[in-house]
Amino acid sequence: MVSLELMDKLTILADAAKYDAACTSSGLDRGRRRSGIGSTMAAGCCHSFSADGRCISLLKVLMTNLCVYDCQYCVNRRSNDLPRAAFHPRELCELTIGFYRRNYIEGLFLSSAVLRDPDYTTERMIETLSLLRRDYGFGGYIHAKAIPGADPLLTHRLGLLADRLSVNIELPSEQSLALLAPDKGRRAILAPMGQIRDSIAASGRELARSRFAPRFAPAGQSTQMIVGATPEDDRHILALAQSLYDRYQLKRVFFSAYMPVSNSRLLPSPAEFRPPLLREHRLYQADWLLRFYHFRAEELLSEDAPDLDPRVDPKCGWALRHMERFPVEVRTADYEDLLRVPGIGVTSARRILTARRVGGLTFLGLKTLGVVLKRAQYFITCGGRMLEGLRVRPDRIPGHLAALERPGLEAVPEQISLFPPLGQEA
Repeated sequence: MVSLELMDKLTILADAAKYDAACTSSGLDRGRRRSGIGSTMAAGCCHSFSADGRCISLLKVLMTNLCVYDCQYCVNRRSNDLPRAAFHPRELCELTIGFYRRNYIEGLFLSSAVLRDPDYTTERMIETLSLLRRDYGFGGYIHAKAIPGADPLLTHRLGLLADRLSVNIELPSEQSLALLAPDKGRRAILAPMGQIRDSIAASGRELARSRFAPRFAPAGQSTQMIVGATPEDDRHILALAQSLYDRYQLKRVFFSAYMPVSNSRLLPSPAEFRPPLLREHRLYQADWLLRFYHFRAEELLSEDAPDLDPRVDPKCGWALRHMERFPVEVRTADYEDLLRVPGIGVTSARRILTARRVGGLTFLGLKTLGVVLKRAQYFITCGGRMLEGLRVRPDRIPGHLAALERPGLEAVPEQISLFPPLGQEA
């Protein structure tokens, strides 16, 4: 049984962790011995998804919400009047194992506010994970939040116990960080990212020489930035995400729509502010294009159009701005050109390349290969022809694509008028 005091702590610290979006599981297998418990391969109270799409449940919690920093955008800032709590490492281990045995979770996402200083906080997290791995034999997935400013040796020890590490970059620009979080610095955040990148690479080289070498954060690292609290546009945010992928080999950049948790005059007024959830959604879609569709941030947005179009997804938005590249002939186009077509994904593009080697493609065949013709029909030809019956003027395509984004609404059909426009003869 979980004691009332422990349940109170769980209530406070699980609620305090809800604003952290950076918790994706990798489906990694740690290869633990048979006597251990926990698995990252079997499907498993936040939900994440493994590399093959299975849902994995994680206990998402803070070590403590007691913080020495006063970041204006953070609910756990020291000036905020809210209930405070801290887990003892053994308490958190008992809680994790108890939830696992009840089949509530398959892993742990552990973050923390900064108690005393970064080193002390990291030491408590290390003690917790050491107990879980060594004393409790827990082999499940663990995602730990590295604390900027901690001693590099402590960060390294944390990475040897966790499957994934993350360092939140938090705000998209150094100016915003200096204004809203003066206790933190851009360099202090980027330094552990570089350390984690180098340690992952070194671990890979050691594992190539010996399969018994210790594994450092084998599922990689991720980060999160808050969207909507500061004035940076989408172009700035995507360019930063692109830079982080290129420079630090991150697995994911998470975007978190700002939720009003402060009355600071430096932040949007809670009375007038609506969380930019649609903007967050579009940024995730654009991020997907960066990671899997070979787009670059500078292609998706420009100085003249610095924000993503809220009406259509970023891929459709790019295609509509580059109609000179369409239509694409699916029977002859290469893989890169197919990936640029709205409605054709990575899997369906590969299927097209395979299918056309053994026979001719048709629009019906494209549908069976997974192509979303509702989007793709405006941008492709098959055998030199558009989809039969397609009668849409080019200037009406954006409206039809925007209608597809609204659940329950269909594109408004074009109807030929029985009468000529005014001023014209029949």
